[in-house]
Amino acid sequence: MRDDADFTAFAEAGAGRLRQIAFLMCRDWHLAQDLTQTTLTKMYVAWKRINRRDGDPFVYARKVLLNSLLDHRRLRSSGELATAALPEGPAPGRDTTAVRLTLLDALTLLPERDRAIVVLRYWEDHSVETTAEILGVSTAIVKSQSMRSLAVLRAHLGSDREMLFG
Repeated sequence: MRDDADFTAFAEAGAGRLRQIAFLMCRDWHLAQDLTQTTLTKMYVAWKRINRRDGDPFVYARKVLLNSLLDHRRLRSSGELATAALPEGPAPGRDTTAVRLTLLDALTLLPERDRAIVVLRYWEDHSVETTAEILGVSTAIVKSQSMRSLAVLRAHLGSDREMLFG
């Protein structure tokens, strides 16, 4: 019975943050909600094992969330259509909110793992080492993919970067 109370406290405290991370990775609030629920369900099933480990269960939850997103993408990959041209860039003179939305849209240009690296490094403000541990990759991959992903985002944002980053 004690484990249920611990899990409930964890879920209530972390669900909003998990949903936000999921949204940043997939850019779909409905899918983010589904991924959060899937993550919490998997966490509940394994809670006794997770709860015995030392450390923050939220770290494990982020791994489960990322794997759930990647599993979802694999299942849907046959139904996606590639397009030859990108949509038009942002109109000049947009307000900061529009530029932030453009930044969120630009994240969709990145592959899932690269998007996860950018979100964990720059949105969640994790170190290279922590990001590598969460994703199960080397620190060299985190460093190189961070630089490449930021270059893609900079190229996509163009002049809107000044409005966004000052």
